[in-house]
Amino acid sequence: MIRLQQISLQRGTKALLNNADLTIHDSHKLAIVGANGAGKSSLFKLLLGELHQDLGELYIPVNWRIAHMAQEVKGSEQSALDYVLDGHKVYRDISNAIIKAEQEHQDTELARLHGEFELIRGYQVSPMAAQMLAGLGFLQSDLQRPVADFSGGWRMRLNLARALIMPSDLLLLDEPTNHLDLDASLWLENWLQQYAGTLLLISHDRDFIDEVTNGIVHVHDLQLTYYSGNYAAFENRRAERLAQQQSMYEQQQAQIAHLESFINRFKAKASKAKQAQSRVKALARMEVIAQAHVDSPFHFTFPNPNKQSDPLVSLNKAGIGYGQPLLSLEKLALRPGDRIGLLGPNGAGKSTLIKTLVGDLPLLSGQRSTGEYLGVGYFAQHQLDAIDTSVSPMDQLQRMNPDADEQSIRNFLGGFGFHGDQTTEKCDSFSGGELARLALARVAWLRPNLLVLDEPTNHLDLEMRHALTMALQDYEGAIVVVSHDRHLLSNTVDGFWLVADGAVREFEGDLDDYKLWLRQRQQALNNQGKTASSSDNDNSAEARKEKKRRDAEIRQQLSPLKKQVEKLEAAMEKTQAALAAVEAKLADADIYSDSRKAELQTALAEQIKLSKTLADTEEEWMLKLEELETLQSQLQE
Repeated sequence: MIRLQQISLQRGTKALLNNADLTIHDSHKLAIVGANGAGKSSLFKLLLGELHQDLGELYIPVNWRIAHMAQEVKGSEQSALDYVLDGHKVYRDISNAIIKAEQEHQDTELARLHGEFELIRGYQVSPMAAQMLAGLGFLQSDLQRPVADFSGGWRMRLNLARALIMPSDLLLLDEPTNHLDLDASLWLENWLQQYAGTLLLISHDRDFIDEVTNGIVHVHDLQLTYYSGNYAAFENRRAERLAQQQSMYEQQQAQIAHLESFINRFKAKASKAKQAQSRVKALARMEVIAQAHVDSPFHFTFPNPNKQSDPLVSLNKAGIGYGQPLLSLEKLALRPGDRIGLLGPNGAGKSTLIKTLVGDLPLLSGQRSTGEYLGVGYFAQHQLDAIDTSVSPMDQLQRMNPDADEQSIRNFLGGFGFHGDQTTEKCDSFSGGELARLALARVAWLRPNLLVLDEPTNHLDLEMRHALTMALQDYEGAIVVVSHDRHLLSNTVDGFWLVADGAVREFEGDLDDYKLWLRQRQQALNNQGKTASSSDNDNSAEARKEKKRRDAEIRQQLSPLKKQVEKLEAAMEKTQAALAAVEAKLADADIYSDSRKAELQTALAEQIKLSKTLADTEEEWMLKLEELETLQSQLQE
């Protein structure tokens, strides 16, 4: 268990925490949320011992192994696989000791080391690392490539795998999905669901938070506030708390106004001077309640286009790729009002298709036709690097439309969180999030009739993601989106195109169906691998031994999992019975009489509580049941 008691933390002149308390129980999986700059990453540094609190006490069990995802990795000639394996320090230490003992012919020491290697399941570590890298989108041919060969985003994936491979009691992950596509994000989600230790996760992906965590820690107003349940529950309960705070604030403001009125009226009168002075003291002693700020600081729109073409863009008999065709299309068209999300495995060609649609990549064969009034607004991560940071946001937009007046530009930029002097200052000190917001503002300023967004939520916090979702919902032009943020996709697109196996086709289903498609595809690939392997050595004793070992491990997991499913079923029955009793009470018309108001309020509160408990239990039961069925199917293979 981790305990923070009356912790105060300051970085430079900025206070991040003030007398904050938090208890984190073993095996809890919590999302750390809060505005940029609130202190989320500093909290991680505190837990890692890289920062020390100014006041208060921090308790972490001394024997806990802490794994965390580094935010940088230098290029080196070390292979990707070896770099990841370095994260498992015990494995590396024993492996190196075995090599040394073999070289020095220390047979007794060698036997002891092999025993330790067996205990940590050392022979499984390298295949496990390779499996992790595959899940995160690396090809088999990538494993021996030097780290220096990979771009910054792919190096972050290596850092993530390196953190996951380390046996740990506490895992700290800071924005782990920022550089992942949807497939890798789904793989990581599944891995974290199986993680047995305590997880603290900083993320702005609310669907990912909901699938992985069972609680929220909100870093706000120098405090750490814990909320049980998913992100939607946090939003509702925080809104209730803020509404209560707002009511208290308004009451206090009325009290302050009354005191100030009395002081101003009577402080000059000798007969009332004593009473006025007492009220001055009362006003000074009053602990001011902060006004509740519920609204997001971001409110913007994508202005609807003045003119449309139908179709906006079409591809016919198209060969798409670089040198060799990656995708072949018979016919594809985008029309006004289309709202498309692109799905498909990593490397299948989603970004290549996007670059072809917007005209950045010429066709290898076939024809690309565009409408007379086509206007494309294209957002991609590489465009952040192309922003001229030597000029201000105001200059950026004025260059694009010299006729626009300064006030209209200021008003427009305000919706993206740029206010006051920030609109006229150079962008060279902007954070990644601020540059991403500016890039979106530039896209919206163009007033396009086709929006093409390739991972638009990277570097955006939850409030900006919400504002982007709202803006896309109101936009009347055509939309094509690639994103690992399922909440954004679910709330902004009407259909999906699947980019896979050299083709593009309409995908029948939603994101849950896509998750199932991915699982079945991976299963088919695994089966192909097993078939090829077994045909080489059908009678391999080692293969039979490995299957027995794997089946034994699965059986060990089955028994406690069955008990958990049965326990959850019993809990659901008990909650359903209690809920039925409360609803029967609410069905009685007499309870709505004035004399039974208190009883009615209690019953309504109990109904809400039981409904929430039942929903949470059902969700956990479904997850455990799916896990149980998966293990049972693996046992039958």
